[in-house]
Amino acid sequence: MLKSQLLHPEILEALGSSGHGGKILIADGNYPFSTRANPAARRVYLNFVPGKLTATEVLEGIVSAVPIESADVMTPDSGAEPGIFAEFRQLLPDLELQKHGRFPFYDLAKDSEVALVIATGEQRVYANILLTIGVVFPK
Repeated sequence: MLKSQLLHPEILEALGSSGHGGKILIADGNYPFSTRANPAARRVYLNFVPGKLTATEVLEGIVSAVPIESADVMTPDSGAEPGIFAEFRQLLPDLELQKHGRFPFYDLAKDSEVALVIATGEQRVYANILLTIGVVFPK
């Protein structure tokens, strides 16, 4: 039995094979998973019912397993900041969120470095975050 907080076998496999520079998309329930993400990326559907699991719950598990080098988020055309960004910042306190409009974010999510796409049951809009895996330094 694993001792880490993250136990999902498909997610662990994708993270373990990604390495530094690999990217992880955690997306809300409205995200167009089949058309706006790297087609070669591993897809894991955790959107069992609306509201379960949330983007922040999934982010918390990912952060417990791999170092995060950068984080990109999708912003509405109005420029208003979605409330979930404050929760993202709490889970990634040392990172500045890189903000992108919807279509530029979609382009980032299609990048060949995106190794894992996680569909959540998150109901809040613009609750999408694209993480870049960092480096584990020797002790």
